[in-house]
Amino acid sequence: MVLPPKSDHPTGDQDLATRNPLSEAVEVDTYAGKLHVEWDSNASVTPMGQLPFFIQFLKLGGRFDPWVNDCPLHYRSNNAPKKVNVLGSLFLSILSGHNRYSHITNLMSDRVNSRLLGMTKVVSDDSARRGLNKIEELAGIDWLQKHLQSCYEPLLTTP
Repeated sequence: MVLPPKSDHPTGDQDLATRNPLSEAVEVDTYAGKLHVEWDSNASVTPMGQLPFFIQFLKLGGRFDPWVNDCPLHYRSNNAPKKVNVLGSLFLSILSGHNRYSHITNLMSDRVNSRLLGMTKVVSDDSARRGLNKIEELAGIDWLQKHLQSCYEPLLTTP
């Protein structure tokens, strides 16, 4: 390996940035509207702090709405939960690192992230479990495979 020749001339003084880019609010587009995210270096860390940015990716990338709309979950009752609430509750639970349905209960007090995802409420673990049981197995596999493939398929045409 050949390294480029070193310059004999010094580069001079480096201009230091006069402002910290993390001290300004960052605008994020979510299902609840525009959100201004600010960083507080003295605040405690939350595992869900980056979620608004991921929700913006899902919204602007057109990933979440088609995933919810194409889901083969159908209710006939007027009292049944909305499909977005059932799938969104499962989605938030998985992103939170939960590995049991009963852990969805921990999300019920979180009013911020569910609204950012376009949900009206977090459903109970029983509603989420019953919702998944209503999805026919083959239809569910086709639904998930279709959306998974739409994520990686454009990469297969890139050399």
